[in-house]
Amino acid sequence: MSIHPTAVVDAQVQIHESVEVGPFTVIRGAVEIGADTVIDSHASISGPTRIGERNRIGSFTSIGAPPQDMHYNGEPTELIIGDDNLIREYASIHRGTVAGNNRTVIGNHNMLMAYTHVAHDCILGNHVIMANVATLAGHVEIGDHVNLGGLVAVHQYCRIGAYTYVGGLSGISLDVPPFVILSGTRNRMRITGINKIGMRRSGMSRENIARLEEAFRLIFRSPHLLLKDALVKVREEIPDCAEVDMLIEFFQTSKRGVVKRTNDD
Repeated sequence: MSIHPTAVVDAQVQIHESVEVGPFTVIRGAVEIGADTVIDSHASISGPTRIGERNRIGSFTSIGAPPQDMHYNGEPTELIIGDDNLIREYASIHRGTVAGNNRTVIGNHNMLMAYTHVAHDCILGNHVIMANVATLAGHVEIGDHVNLGGLVAVHQYCRIGAYTYVGGLSGISLDVPPFVILSGTRNRMRITGINKIGMRRSGMSRENIARLEEAFRLIFRSPHLLLKDALVKVREEIPDCAEVDMLIEFFQTSKRGVVKRTNDD
């Protein structure tokens, strides 16, 4: 274990012997840190927080601070961070609330760039990229392989589906379906197509990408079909495709409403 002599680490903190802790970092409370994690200088980590293996936590980050919620009263909620995440300078990630999930969860292989913010009770999947100053309000859910551009702001309780790309400066106030490219703010949010490049990079087959293109056409480019009828048609015409089933389920389980406007509207 390599802990710089200027770092402050509580006695109750559990750190694997391979962890590196940089100068002037403060780690306090019920914190667990897994093997081969590196914490740069001036980071602040509070518990209850569990951090997995091989994470890199940058300078001046705030990890596991109490939620910014008026109703929070010191309950022992937690933050859980998986493995192989890169969390850059000045990023902030808050613990959950009793009224929410009791926890904030960050999956594996994610990259949170400088000044990003993950509020209480958010759930991030795997292989998520949040560019500089992207901000998630409370209770937001982000699927796997999502890419959020710089200065994106996501409203409370929104969901962003897997493999979606959200352009920089966008303001998200509705659920964003999986597999799409989107940009814009509130009533000007527009979907331009499916995220073929992102899906190819993740290893999705050409056949399934083609099926999603057809599903996209039926749902977003069929002006004479109601959404419920379009979803039925998609299920009938494109059976036995897990990705298409995921898209249909996303619409059916939305509580806030799903962005459906395209550049053709």
